[in-house]
Amino acid sequence: MSQLGKTYGEFKLGEVDKSPAITITDAHIIAFASLSGDYNPLHIDEEFAKKSPFGTRIAHGLLSVSVLSGYLGQLLNGTAIAFLGAHYKFTAPVKIGDTIHAESEVIEKKDKEKYNGGVVRIKMQIKNQKAEVCVDGEAAVMVSNTRLW
Repeated sequence: MSQLGKTYGEFKLGEVDKSPAITITDAHIIAFASLSGDYNPLHIDEEFAKKSPFGTRIAHGLLSVSVLSGYLGQLLNGTAIAFLGAHYKFTAPVKIGDTIHAESEVIEKKDKEKYNGGVVRIKMQIKNQKAEVCVDGEAAVMVSNTRLW
């Protein structure tokens, strides 16, 4: 069983956290293409991608965001009431062989007594092994003050 996530009260403004790293492989890209139905040749056709500005295949932007989503899900395992929204800016490609991780910073908390918790707004970035930001964004989540299970 996974470790339970943080409660609303356990989040502190300015708190910074970092996810474990993962190396993106061809298998990740093919599995994501299969799951999403996004077979854009930039992701799955090396000969096509060689002619692109990237010179090789790149991971789907939403594959990178999925890594972020998994990290956020574990951070809030058993305490999230609702995912309220997010926005992302894709700033650099993620290529096969890149090792990426998520970094987060709590930038706002709003108490919501009605829900026995509140809204946590988190600045999130995905960085590669060169510390380049590949995805820059924010997420807002309603979080309970008690473990939900």
